[in-house]
Amino acid sequence: MQYDGFFKTQLDGLKEEGNYRIFADLERHAGDFPRATHYRNGRRNQVTVWCSNDYLGMGQNATVMDAMHEAIDLCGCGAGGTRNISGTNHYHVLLERELADLHQKESALLFTSGYVSNWAALSTLASKMPNCVVLSDAGNHASMIEGIRHSRAEKMLFRHNDPEDLDRKLATTAPGQPKLVAFESVYSMDGDVAPIKEICEVAKKHGAMTYLDEVHAVGLYGPRGGGIAEREGLMDQVDVIEGTLGKAFGVMGGYITGSTALCDFVRSFASGFIFTTALPPALAAGALTSIRHLKESSAERDRQKERVATVRARLDAVGIPHLANESHIVPVMVGDPVRCKQISDRLLEQHGIYVQPINYPTVPRGTERLRVTPSPLHSDADIDNLIGALVAIWAAVGLKEAA
Repeated sequence: MQYDGFFKTQLDGLKEEGNYRIFADLERHAGDFPRATHYRNGRRNQVTVWCSNDYLGMGQNATVMDAMHEAIDLCGCGAGGTRNISGTNHYHVLLERELADLHQKESALLFTSGYVSNWAALSTLASKMPNCVVLSDAGNHASMIEGIRHSRAEKMLFRHNDPEDLDRKLATTAPGQPKLVAFESVYSMDGDVAPIKEICEVAKKHGAMTYLDEVHAVGLYGPRGGGIAEREGLMDQVDVIEGTLGKAFGVMGGYITGSTALCDFVRSFASGFIFTTALPPALAAGALTSIRHLKESSAERDRQKERVATVRARLDAVGIPHLANESHIVPVMVGDPVRCKQISDRLLEQHGIYVQPINYPTVPRGTERLRVTPSPLHSDADIDNLIGALVAIWAAVGLKEAA
């Protein structure tokens, strides 16, 4: 077999479909979010980022940066090993306590990313509980899907955000069989929000555990940034709350929270935790500071809500179609992969605006979009520039305004 030839043929297919991914080479400006320098073809241009998952700009927060500098001065750069072999730093211990408190759980466990926390926790729980069946929302993230697949447990898909379909699926399982219901609070591409209360009620009715991914909600919702479950007073109804430190908290890492026994079980059996180097102390220190700040401050959340509402209203005013939802994610719908990339390229090259095109397989074919994430630090002028650029480009690439 001509291996490289095979690889190139597959890549050519992606390019023809408009689904080939090109990374934007960016240099973020500390203290000046959402500005960045874009490097391309030997040139440097200043751009405004409109698609960052650093939703509140906490990756640029001065107190977070100070905490990371201090941790480097105290501890050096790396953790020095796995958590079991010399790699547990005091910052890790403090951060896990802070996360448990954030979600009002007995315990928490850190991972190197939100992807790894989902993969490791779900695969461990589902594989170790005998004859476990996993009920997975049809819209779940790839990290959850991979974790469930790796467990080799029986899996049932229930219709997206549909407690009634979940009820029907659970009713077919044996009464004493271990069952795990896995779902998200805010879904990253459509920005829709799960009916957490109803899902938990159905799960409890059938004796199932609940596993809630709050990665696109922690820091952003609830009086202390505990997510949608905190906002709705439901954290005590969920067995496992999983989150990330790399989005609204602005740093890096993932975690689960739950009972002491559950977290200790995952700590003791999850290969994705046991055999990987621990997070650098500086990252743990930065995340710890960010969480503590957002527990006390609602200013960032309030400002972001206003910015999101303003962007939506301006899009409506000019007839640019976007998905309605109650979250901070604004999907500007294009519906064609080639045009989606054309719009993204023109925004970047002609207007200094960076919004990554979202194409298949991240979203279904025919639902290609620009995923816009307004932050508290986007100014009125930034919004004017975004809307003006979209209006100028929309018709030029052969798209009609919304009715």
